Amino acid sequence: MTAIAPRQGAPTRPPRPVPARPASPHGVSARGASARRGIAPRLLALLLLTAALLGTALSGAASAHSALTGSDPADGAVVATAPQRVTLTFSEQVALGDDSIRVLEPSGKRADSGELRDLCSGSVVKYGVDLRDGLPDGTYTVAWQAVSADSHPISGAFSFSIGKPSATKVVLPKEEPGGGLVGRLYDIGRYVSYAGFTVLVGGCAFVLVCWPRGASVRPVQRLVAYGWVTFTAATLALLMLRGPYTGSGELGDAFDLGVLQGVLDTKTGAALTSRLLLAGASALFVAVLFGPYARREGPGDRRDLVYGLAVGGTIVAAGIAGTWALSEHASTGVQTALAMPLDVVHLLAVAVWLGGLAALVVALYREPSIERDAVERYSRLAFGAVAVLAVTGLYQSWRQVGTWTALTGTAYGRLLLVKLGLVAVLLGVGWISRRWTRQLAETVRVPSDEQRPGEAPEATGGPGPEGTNGEGADPTATADPAATADPVRAAQLARQRVAVAVARKRRVRDADPARAGLRRSVLAETAVVVVVLAVTTALTATEPARTQEQTDRMRAATATAVPDRPVDVSLPFDTGGPGGTGTVRLNLDPGRSGGNTLRVAVDGADGKPRDVAELKVSFTLDAQEIGPLPVPLERDAAGRWTARSAQLPMPGDWRLRVTVRTSDIDQTTIDKNVKIG
Repeated sequence: MTAIAPRQGAPTRPPRPVPARPASPHGVSARGASARRGIAPRLLALLLLTAALLGTALSGAASAHSALTGSDPADGAVVATAPQRVTLTFSEQVALGDDSIRVLEPSGKRADSGELRDLCSGSVVKYGVDLRDGLPDGTYTVAWQAVSADSHPISGAFSFSIGKPSATKVVLPKEEPGGGLVGRLYDIGRYVSYAGFTVLVGGCAFVLVCWPRGASVRPVQRLVAYGWVTFTAATLALLMLRGPYTGSGELGDAFDLGVLQGVLDTKTGAALTSRLLLAGASALFVAVLFGPYARREGPGDRRDLVYGLAVGGTIVAAGIAGTWALSEHASTGVQTALAMPLDVVHLLAVAVWLGGLAALVVALYREPSIERDAVERYSRLAFGAVAVLAVTGLYQSWRQVGTWTALTGTAYGRLLLVKLGLVAVLLGVGWISRRWTRQLAETVRVPSDEQRPGEAPEATGGPGPEGTNGEGADPTATADPAATADPVRAAQLARQRVAVAVARKRRVRDADPARAGLRRSVLAETAVVVVVLAVTTALTATEPARTQEQTDRMRAATATAVPDRPVDVSLPFDTGGPGGTGTVRLNLDPGRSGGNTLRVAVDGADGKPRDVAELKVSFTLDAQEIGPLPVPLERDAAGRWTARSAQLPMPGDWRLRVTVRTSDIDQTTIDKNVKIG
């Protein structure tokens, strides 16, 4: 495969005809050109393939980051009369519009006014809608849709009945917001934008900090350019898909300008718009890095640009990372003022480590003459990034998980354990790469095709003549002009040049065993990185463990404990005065949320009915900060009272409070917790 032009005095023979292949404009075949620049597109293709698989997996697995923890009326409740309004309580802040809560009659007609009421107070997140007057009896359906504070869409539905249950004609859509084709595309877009950002920032940092000569290496330039294009295109796609992702779920709405305008008015829309603007600023940074900076040869000539590029690049990269911190997990929950800047630092450390690793892979495979000092500088940079990741990741894990049990008891905790395991594997492979780095030769020296006995081998530690990338002169460059005038011969020589260049590049690449070992270990690191990015994206689409445990506790507090069974309570009392002892017996029927009949009997110490000066009964649901709800009592007979409309809006552990006064000054209050189904 090392065919060259005939030397003077050497016997010649006519060339064997070879079918011509199209040559590239630079004098090499298209096949050869493709082979030389294949590593960067393959890396991006691997990321895109993982994104597609990830989007399919997440379409049914992603869970909400805010949850409905209560409603009034409760799900399944039967109330005697129509309530004034329907209210919903959430575990954390959500964004709703006027049409986010819909109450539908059994016939399917709207039963609400369509105007959203903000009933939030302190830590209680509650919204509601008023109901129209004159509603008929039957089963009503409440359908709601919202966007949680960390940008994820949530929805649900429940029913309650007025008077008695009935059949309903309401049919709810099967497709939930954030699901279907739009949901899969959005998940893929999120993964691709993370990957593009990582390659863009990490590649630029690798060139600027570790390998300034890499600014003039075409494969590295292509990698960073592909990262920028991928990041920008994914961000634009996310902005267009945001409307249908949180709304209708119809792909066609991505091109609706009215829907897009609504997206721009939201926190996530503002973050995506800012990200696009910063992508434009990053394009200018890349143009300067691979333009004026690359054309300047010595360190002294580049010194005036290094400071500006370092400061400007850091500001742009931090701004892009900030758009994620301001719109996702870090912006909600506990200690957001500390969590958001640490999230920015965490994302930058990830990009420097993993994006720099991608640039190192490309350099080792497409520019084997990369200097040992450059590899060692990246090794030190990666070590610092990992140290930053350890500190910020530990804090983020505590903030999102909260308890040891949540690590294994929640989906978020289990995914976090998987990520930690993958990072441990990555660190192990990285340690192997550091061992290979210490064994690297300063330069790679291989014999050239034309080396004669006694000649020194050719060094390939730096760039060579133009068009050779440090690989020495083209052995076919001295071909006979008469031979190259023949198109067939010219095509044959072009293929020979490519073959010689590929063979030389392989010899350069394989001349140092340490470099070959480093390439394999770094490639293994890159494969693990792809999986780590996939798991990280899955974590952003999963409800944090701390939130899930809090929601589970709140739901447990309102869980049905005594379904459809009357509640009987007997409470002895002693007001402290003469004849101040006795017993209060209460019967709550049917003992579930909604309308109940409460019967109260007061007996004296002798067991006979007795009247008291005052009797008051109330219910309080402390977990939801509802109440106290007083129950108006009507006297039926001596020592007997009845309330025919005792309304309890939702199931839970209610605190029953009974106040008995037997004289002007003798009074006592008794509390008792009762489970309401």
